[in-house]
Amino acid sequence: MADLNLADVAKSYGDVHVLRNINLDIKSGEFIVFVGPSGCGKSTLLRMIAGLEQITSGTLKIGGEVMNDIPPSQRGIAMVFQSYALYPHMTVRDNMAFALKIAGKSKEEIQAATDRAGKMLQLTPYLDRLPKALSGGQRQRVAIGRAIVRDPKVYLFDEPLSNLDAALRVATRIEIAQLKASMPDRTMIYVTHDQTEAMTLADRIVVLAGGGIAQVGAPLELYERPMTEFVAQFIGSPAMNLLPGKVSQVGQTTVVQLDGGGVARVAIPTQPGDEGMKVNVGIRPEDMRIAEDEAIFEGTVDLTEALGEVTLLYFGTNNADGKAPVIGKLPGIHTGMTGQSVRLTADPQAMHLFHDGKSLLYRH
Repeated sequence: MADLNLADVAKSYGDVHVLRNINLDIKSGEFIVFVGPSGCGKSTLLRMIAGLEQITSGTLKIGGEVMNDIPPSQRGIAMVFQSYALYPHMTVRDNMAFALKIAGKSKEEIQAATDRAGKMLQLTPYLDRLPKALSGGQRQRVAIGRAIVRDPKVYLFDEPLSNLDAALRVATRIEIAQLKASMPDRTMIYVTHDQTEAMTLADRIVVLAGGGIAQVGAPLELYERPMTEFVAQFIGSPAMNLLPGKVSQVGQTTVVQLDGGGVARVAIPTQPGDEGMKVNVGIRPEDMRIAEDEAIFEGTVDLTEALGEVTLLYFGTNNADGKAPVIGKLPGIHTGMTGQSVRLTADPQAMHLFHDGKSLLYRH
């Protein structure tokens, strides 16, 4: 079993508190992805699990055993780093086998383990090559193979695809997904800043912010039901639009008079006494469409980006107050819209309602 438990875990460097009150239960066989803005402590948390960073306070358990003072080599984990960190003078096979040789494994065991990893990662034809004769994607697969041969309880990945170009990232991401499917009993924890990796690989996503956990949930749960404005804008690309306004009518459907003059009817309940409450209406760009009657938002298109399958419309890119522009994401190709006045709306079921940064969906 490779259950992993973090209880009140914190990390400080002197007076600087990087992480605090981290409470997380990871079930054996789960694929967990840590995401968050730069500097939020994703890699630090991963390194504490690996034993490469000391835990300031709290308890880390793997398989029910407290690991705070257990050295990395005895934790039953293997880590794949952002940099490949391969020995340039060793062949692919020797790179993958190095840890097994140090552990005193027999030649037969090493041969079997490296052959199995090579086949799993489609590296068999390259086992006798040096790293310099491989592409970036192949080198990263060697680094993953080096972890596989150790047969650990828990795999840790620290932004393993960030050094690859776009095509290789897609191919290697698919390989990691297939790797997980072939080892359903192994727990994997993956750090990334790439939303596509998080949404496609994770069983659950852990969003880190401000030194703590902002929300934990399945990818679509975070996308469809974010608990805070931060999570709402961090998950999804382009980020969710937030339109300020005041509640003008309460009930099962809440009517919001927006500061920009539009009216939003949001399928989130409010109660008597909420009239006049300041709120932000959250609408994802992909949920906006051209309004045929009542509009939520109206503005002049400052910029369009035609991406083929969709067209992005940008409004208010020159805001003097520094506010983020409103973005619409329309299916198909829409040309000649720059400089035009466009009216947009959205389905009441697709909108979100936030007060003081928190979703009203979770208030009841």
